[in-house]
This record gives sequence, structure tokens and C-alpha cells, in this order.
Amino acid sequence: MASPVIKNLQIELAQYLLRLKVGAGFVLVLGLILIARLVYLQVIKHEHYQALAESNRIALVPAIPNRGLIYDRNGRILADNFSAYTLEITVSRAGDLDALLSNISALIEITPRHLRRFRRLLEESHEFETVPLKSKLTDDEVAILAANRYRLPGVEVKARLFRNYPAGEGLSHVVGYIGRINDADLKLLKEEGRATNYKGSTHIGKVGVEHFYENQLHGRTGFDQMETDAAGRAVRVLSHVSPVAGNDLTLHLDLELQRVAEHAFGDYRGGLVAIDPNTGGVLAMVSKPGFDPNLFVDGIDPATWKELNESPDTPMVNRPLRGIYPPGSTIKPFMALAALELGLRKPHDAIADPGFYSLPNSRHRYRDWKAGGHGIVDLHKSIVESCDTYYYRLAVDMGIERMHGFLSRFGFGMKSGLDMQGESSGLLPSREWKLKRWNKPWYAGETVIAGIGQGYHLATPLQLAAATATLANGGTFYRPHLVKSIRDGATRAESSMPPEVVFRNAFKPENMQYVRHAMMDVMRPGGTASGAGTGAVYAIAGKTGTAQVVGIKQGAKYDERRIHERHRDHALFVAFAPAEAPRIALAVLVENGGHGGSTAAPIARAVFDYFLLGKKPAGIASLEENESAGD
Repeated sequence: MASPVIKNLQIELAQYLLRLKVGAGFVLVLGLILIARLVYLQVIKHEHYQALAESNRIALVPAIPNRGLIYDRNGRILADNFSAYTLEITVSRAGDLDALLSNISALIEITPRHLRRFRRLLEESHEFETVPLKSKLTDDEVAILAANRYRLPGVEVKARLFRNYPAGEGLSHVVGYIGRINDADLKLLKEEGRATNYKGSTHIGKVGVEHFYENQLHGRTGFDQMETDAAGRAVRVLSHVSPVAGNDLTLHLDLELQRVAEHAFGDYRGGLVAIDPNTGGVLAMVSKPGFDPNLFVDGIDPATWKELNESPDTPMVNRPLRGIYPPGSTIKPFMALAALELGLRKPHDAIADPGFYSLPNSRHRYRDWKAGGHGIVDLHKSIVESCDTYYYRLAVDMGIERMHGFLSRFGFGMKSGLDMQGESSGLLPSREWKLKRWNKPWYAGETVIAGIGQGYHLATPLQLAAATATLANGGTFYRPHLVKSIRDGATRAESSMPPEVVFRNAFKPENMQYVRHAMMDVMRPGGTASGAGTGAVYAIAGKTGTAQVVGIKQGAKYDERRIHERHRDHALFVAFAPAEAPRIALAVLVENGGHGGSTAAPIARAVFDYFLLGKKPAGIASLEENESAGD
């Protein structure tokens, strides 16, 4: 039989007390740690966590400003805003995106184009809270989406302002358009410190006036300070900072004049720029063909974008600013003035024109456009009949350096400074330029053809118009500008944009008058643009020009009927009117139009008739009639 185990109560009590002390100590340590942590959170980090709590409780909701409007000189709208509902998706709250899109498609019409644009914007706009799926919803679509909102997570219907361009294609290159902010735009905004002002904004000016004056048009973003509950729903508005609408712009452009010029072009491609020679204000700027800027506001379809970019008519090219062409014979009035100012010719100095010119000790003949020549030619006749031979010889006597120096005084070879981005500087050649560009010397034959605006010399229609305006006003080069005045979005105070003189030329009045009279006779019987001047009740001073597109062999005769349409010569015309007190100066370029007198000059005449007399070409309806038809 086993002996009983006798418990040592004293030892067991000691062990129990030890365990009790250890447990109590452990609890005490945990309590101290908890108290220390509470002190750290509630006392030391109190301000930090209070700010975090407030940020969770309070949300800043941006209030997007109304974009400024754009008007023509007579107060007609060129760019305005309208409100419409947009279906937008917050992707982070959407869950299964494909299933959500399928559910939406079962409720309202969602086309493949909508889906393609949504996918593209999803990739480009990952930093934005919402991505639009369909814009300009109908009332029925809004009602359907509202009734089914409970089963469409992440879907919102928002009222958005959209941009509208009533003039459509006509002013696409001038007014430009806005488009959705992409990563490149966002990066630039951050670099310039303007990103905060674009919180909540989805669009920005891309080209034209919309782009150049973005800072004026956008306005100042406002904010609503909202108190939210745990689910993120708004409870009440704590404070409100109202947005400030963008500034309104009024342009020098006359919309009706623009429409007349476009109509006068017909089916031709080309460009026209009309300028007020007394201020530099741009009255009309045509680039044919153009494009509909409304296509870009809501995101252009890839197929349409491809069609525009690959079209042989290049509708996306702003011809007045970026189209560079040989100025041809339109350079002759400037060359004639240079001859007088530099003392190389006197008004009645004359040459015998056999129909060609040859450099000394050379058999090469530089032919005149008129076979057999113009007979005895003085400076006046050289402009009226556009005698090439006269200017071949004058160019050699003048030399390329003096030619370069004088023509640069009219803005050739440099950007005019128009308030729009993307302007080309053209090309005014010189010995230094050729050596730097090609590392080759300048040849005498290159000087010969430079005298009639051919060879390396290239100019934009804007440069030709600005130079003609300088000739018209007696020698002052005003910086061409589109915006006439700006109206403040907050105060509604309007401030005018003053004319800006770039440089003044002190030409002799008698020399200016001599060239002016010769240009007036260009429009009269015997002149190269007499057809366009017939019946005019005001005096026009003009000069025609032709620019070669492809060269022809020496001795060969140019026959446009045997040449592909796109290889035919360009037609040019520069003019101002009324000749003795000019109010408008212009340049017209008709691509592959042939002769300036028969193609480009009639376009200018239509513009002059409307601007000076209010006379419209047959077949063009007034804006009021168009608006009535639209109603």
C-alpha cells in the first residue's frame, strides 16, 4: 500500500504569491505602456491627429469657374458655354468595371465610340477622380440612371459646362479649341505652380486664342468646405469660396468679314490675313480648309482624328501662321521702294526688256514671264506689268545683303509676334545664313531670282499682310494682334489692348507715294489685276504674284493644263484700300491657284467690298438669316 503524499502548504503558498506578483507586474507594465501611448497620442500628437480627424470629417470640393467668352469686334459670340449632364465613373469605387459597363449599356445606349473614348481617357486621366463615359445625356437617360443608381456603384451624373464654337470650321485655327487635360498639361501646370487652380477642372485650351489666353479665360477655382459623415456623405457646408469666372475676350476679327472671305475662296485651298494698318488689329484670318473645333471638346473619335491628319488637304495646318511660300512678285513693291531709298534707281530710269536677263559672262537666261519682254520699262511700269527682267537687274545691283537688310524692315524673315503660338519665321536669305545653314557660298544667280521673290525666300501670309500694312501706313510696323479688349470676369471692367509699335521706318514720303501710285495702276486697265479692280468706287493699291511649286526646264513653257493640280503655281495678291487713306491691308494665298490676278485678287476685292461698302457676294446669307433658319 502506497504511502500518502503530504502537501507542503507553505511552499505552495509561496509559489502562488510569486505567480501573483509576476502577473500583477505584467499587468502593471501593460497598463503603463497603455498610459504612455495614450499620453503620446492625446497630448504629444494631439494637434497632428486632430488635423487628420478634421480632414476626414471635412472635405474641400472644388467649384469650377465659368470659362470666359470670346466675341468678335461686333459682339458676336465666337466661343461660349452651355450646361449638360455627363455620366461619369469613379473607377476606384466601381468594383468589376466590365460588369458595371455592361449594366449601364443595358439601361441607356452606350456606343462602341463611347467605350473607346472611355478606355482612352481612363489611361490618360488616371489622376482624376472621375472619367466621363457619355456626355450630353437626355432627360430620359438622366431619369433612368437616377432610378438605378443603387445598383451602379461609382456612377455619377454631373452637370458640366461644355464649350461651343458657333462659327465652326471658319475660325477653327484662330479661336482654337479646348480639350481634356492630359499628363503633359498637368505636368506643365505643376511646373508653373498653377495646378491648384485647376482642381476639379477637366479641360484646358489646346490651340489658338483658347490656348494663348488660357490664363485669362480659365478664371479662379472656388471651394466648398463640406462636413461629411463616416460614409463620406455631405452633411453641411461649413464655408464657401465662390469661383471667379474667366475674363471675356473681344477680338478685332469681324465674323461677317471672315465669312465673306471664306465664301470667296470657294473650293480653293489657301490662306488670307486682313489687318488694320493703323493699329495692327487682325480683321480676318482664313485658313482653307479648316476643321470643326467642336469635335475636340468632348474627345475626338480616333477615326476622325486619323482622317484629319492624313488628309492631303492638311486641314489641321494653320496656313496664315505656318504655311511658308515663296512671295513671288508680291515682293516687287518693296524692292522698288528699296531701289528709291537706297539711291539705286530714280523714278524714270528705264531699261530695255528683251524678255530675259543674263549675268555678265554667262549664257544662262533668266526669263521674264512675258515672252518677248515688256519693251522700255521704268520703275512704275515694272510694278504695273510685273516685269521680272527689271528686278533681275535691280537685285544684282542691290546685292543680297542690302536686299536682306531692307526687306527685314518690313518684318520678313522674323516672327511678327501675333498673340498666338506656332508662328513660323519664314526665311529671308543672306550670305551668312547660307554659309551657316549649308556651309556653301552665295552665288550671283541666287541673288537674281531672289529679286522676284523666288529661291530661298519664304514668307507666311501673315508676314505678307503685316508687310503690306507697313507699306500702307507709311512705314510703321505694328505688331499684329487678335485681342482687342479684355473684360474682367470679377469686376466686368473692360480694358483695351493698345497698338504696339515694333519699329518705325523713316521712308521718304515721295518714294512711298510713287510706289503707292504704281500699285494703284496695277488695278487699272493695263495692270496685272485690272479685272479685280473693275468698277471699284474706291481706290485699291495692289500687287499680284505667282510662286512656283515645281520647277520647269529652262526654255520650257508653263502649261497648267498639263500639270497635276497640286503641282500648279500658287497665286498671291497683296493690297490695301482705300489707297490714299488705308483702312485695311491684306494678303491672299491660293494654293495651286495659278495667276494672282485672276484667282487671288478677286478674293481680296470681295473682302474690300464688304469691309468698305457692306456689300456681300451673291449666295452668302447674313448671320441673322442663318440664325433664323436655325430657330
